[in-house]
Amino acid sequence: MDTVTHTLFGIVLYRAINKVEMTPSLKRSFLFTSLVGSQSPDIDVISQLWDTQGMYQMWHRGITHSIFMVPIWAMLLSLICFLIWRTKDKRIFFLGVLAVFIHDTSDIFNAWGTGYFEPFTHARLTFGTIPILDLTIWAIILGGLIFARVRKHIASHKVFKGVWCLITAHIIIQSVQGYAIYQSVDDRYEQVALSAEFAPWNYQVIGKHGDMVEISNATVWSEPEVVYTLPSATKANLDELFEKNPAARTLRQWSPFVVIVDDDKQLGIYDPRFYRNGQSFLFEYIEKNNKGAN
Repeated sequence: MDTVTHTLFGIVLYRAINKVEMTPSLKRSFLFTSLVGSQSPDIDVISQLWDTQGMYQMWHRGITHSIFMVPIWAMLLSLICFLIWRTKDKRIFFLGVLAVFIHDTSDIFNAWGTGYFEPFTHARLTFGTIPILDLTIWAIILGGLIFARVRKHIASHKVFKGVWCLITAHIIIQSVQGYAIYQSVDDRYEQVALSAEFAPWNYQVIGKHGDMVEISNATVWSEPEVVYTLPSATKANLDELFEKNPAARTLRQWSPFVVIVDDDKQLGIYDPRFYRNGQSFLFEYIEKNNKGAN
């Protein structure tokens, strides 16, 4: 998910807690844990500062997003709360576990995916059933904030528990539909990936068969409609590409499958899941005239 959504998750998590009879210091600890725990796995973005080998795609949403790091993050957040506010409450640890778990788990529903089981495997776990920026989730949260302000006689924590139920239901509905679409096309291709569109219940199916990759628009109510057919130069020698542009090797390792471009001007690979308007923003290449790498 995007940074704004993770921040909203932290706010909703804090608002869903019954804080009656809590001390001010404990409330601050809960707020800190909810917000920072909802963002902490993304600390890996700083790896861009020292990335000279094109490994950022493997580092981002890598080990910091591992399910095995969840209790470590929670212990660190508990320690910080103790050092700043002198609060010792086991609920802070469990809140940290929940905040980080929500961050890591929500990310696997995006096409980008996460290294959910690192360090035991570097494979990216991705369902592709929720867009990275999901406006439906934003709308649910905004509706909860408005409802809590208008219906002040209803306890705020009950309203935001309801918000979590609606968000969960939305993710389940999206994922069930995405799974049904995936199953319906799985026998047509050698490899298949899914990418959710911004509009709810709309998806892109990306299927690879031999030297061709097809991108189709799909819903559970209609047959997939092919919108792009992309040729892939699967027999191209990529050794020079990987030598001159190490990020390309990382991209091939990170992506479920890639499209290979080998023409008079460029040798490169791109991830077709992010193909929009004639290009993918995840495209690594070298110029054939040897002027340098992307």
